[in-house]
Amino acid sequence: MSGAGSEDAPPLRDDCFALPPGVEWTPVDTALAHLRASMHPVTHPEDIPLREAAGRILAVPATARIANPPAANSAVDGYGFAHAALTGEGPYRLPLAPGRAAAGVPFAEALPEGQALRILTGALIPEGVDTIVLQEDCLTSAEDIRFARGLKPGANIRRAGEDFAAGDVLLPAGARVAARDLALLSAGGLGTLRVRAALRVGVLSTGDELVEPGAAAGPGQVPDANRPMLLAMLRAWGLEPVDLGRAGDSAGAVEEALGRGAAQCSAILTTGGASAGDEDHVSAALRRAERLSLWRIAVKPGRPLALGLWEGVPVFGLPGNPVAALVTAAIFARPALLSMAGAPFAAPRGLTLPAAFSKRKKAGRREYLRARLRDGAVEVFASEGSGRISGLSWAEGLCELPDAAAEIVPGSPVTFIPWAEFGL
Repeated sequence: MSGAGSEDAPPLRDDCFALPPGVEWTPVDTALAHLRASMHPVTHPEDIPLREAAGRILAVPATARIANPPAANSAVDGYGFAHAALTGEGPYRLPLAPGRAAAGVPFAEALPEGQALRILTGALIPEGVDTIVLQEDCLTSAEDIRFARGLKPGANIRRAGEDFAAGDVLLPAGARVAARDLALLSAGGLGTLRVRAALRVGVLSTGDELVEPGAAAGPGQVPDANRPMLLAMLRAWGLEPVDLGRAGDSAGAVEEALGRGAAQCSAILTTGGASAGDEDHVSAALRRAERLSLWRIAVKPGRPLALGLWEGVPVFGLPGNPVAALVTAAIFARPALLSMAGAPFAAPRGLTLPAAFSKRKKAGRREYLRARLRDGAVEVFASEGSGRISGLSWAEGLCELPDAAAEIVPGSPVTFIPWAEFGL
């Protein structure tokens, strides 16, 4: 599907990434607010079977066709009767009617007044029954049951529609269907769902120095660490990744790769070449197309983001350093891509916990430290250097430090954001 959208989903505006004139360093919150205001769904709705819907994003609300439970039924194995038959202070004795009610095999008659009926979990409540006593609370014989006082009217009965009624919204439009939601939607009588087509996102690495993971590296060459990581991140977000491979450091190679991506994707992530240097061919290509917005984000790690449109398809030019690529993809690209896919703009939620480290932070930029929890406190990786890729696997999330200056000592409250909040 082309990134230019369809009759059901308009494309993004040509100036969707343009910042106000004169902006030098953009605060993280300002950048996110701009993305929130600029992004909208670009994929068309389609109907799919419920069994295939896990991970997909609802295009319209999922509305129950039937109630749950659809009819009153027993919550326990026990004996049903009319509560009005209990007279006096108890204990009580009720004669047993012949037969029983079981799930899928209802008792077809009305229960005679003053009698009890064997009833099993899930069985429809017969006429003449409004209360059920647990079998464990009874003394039983072939002819009757006996039990103590204290049972309230309506005990152990699931009322029709007590969970939800027909017509209730089970999940809103924009919700990503989880495995646990399939039980809810099935119970609501839904066999198909209207979802957004999966957002296809291309991943392109740039740089003459890159070789495929596992390949022999020559002098000055390094394995491409970004592309496998970003492709997996897209899968974790419920998007459809498209591997666009590697492009060398030339204008022609980058433009050819961007063209291939634009022909088959709704968005493109690139790594490397996103700044303003001699070999920054992604930003140069977007500049030649007059679609470049070079964002200088007040964030560490990260900072330069080359954003723009290539043949109508949004391009997110991420830093080449894997640590910075992951952080900027998680903070900026993820909510934008999810909005394009039809989901709400995703803001990760952090936990306020005591620090287990010391740090003096200058004012002026947001910082994200690789971090983990130990004994209820936030530890950070030994080095803040973006070249220390091992810190990504060491960490259990990110410690977010605010834009303002901060003096952090052990015990200071800090914000810890688990990887799960970034969908990772």
